[in-house]
Amino acid sequence: MTDLIASSDQDLSIELNQLRSQLNSDSQTQQLKAIASLATQGELGLDVLIEFLMSQQTQTPTPVSGEAYRVLYLANLPKTQEFLETHFPTGVVPLNSEVGADYFPLQQELLQQNFQAADLLTLRNLCELASDAAVKRNWLYFSEVDRFPVADLQTIDTLWRVHSQGKFGYTVQREVWLGVGKNWDKLWQKIGWRSDRTWTRYPQGFTWELSAPRGHLPLSNQLRGRRVIEALFNHPAFSN
Repeated sequence: MTDLIASSDQDLSIELNQLRSQLNSDSQTQQLKAIASLATQGELGLDVLIEFLMSQQTQTPTPVSGEAYRVLYLANLPKTQEFLETHFPTGVVPLNSEVGADYFPLQQELLQQNFQAADLLTLRNLCELASDAAVKRNWLYFSEVDRFPVADLQTIDTLWRVHSQGKFGYTVQREVWLGVGKNWDKLWQKIGWRSDRTWTRYPQGFTWELSAPRGHLPLSNQLRGRRVIEALFNHPAFSN
């Protein structure tokens, strides 16, 4: 029996070392797969994620560090809570704002992958950046986008991108848009906002999960046409 336990422990140690190596590879896909596997390995797997996240503390946040943070956050153990509160008290994404806006609620919805709630909150955040009038009407004029602070738009975008495994966010949508030669009809099809000549119906027609097409979210007020999202794509926060 002792030999069996020793053999099992050795096998687990080998597997954890393999996952640790995979986690530090150059392939984001392989890194995300390693995180998913480590999440099933109990506290030993969480220890590897803690070790990894410590190594990323001074690095620019990525979908990989975001997913590692999310797994530790959702584990909700005393060890993981203490680690995150000590080293990442406001998450892996700096919640920068030039106007004192609070993006912590958006971060929380994205950590829980409550993407529909996060989308509504994002629109609210954008309206707050625009004007009191925009908050009251709950939608934007494209002309209001130009006044948005760079830091705030970048914070919102980074939160979406980092906490969606790199699938969602304005920079992702913009990349798809550039990839189809700025052809709006092709973009709508590519990100799942239209099928042939039929616009996707809100909210039931949209996919509020990671299985959605790349760039599917946030909706960027798309129900009011292309002017708002075009202004976002051309904003200095993303165009430089």
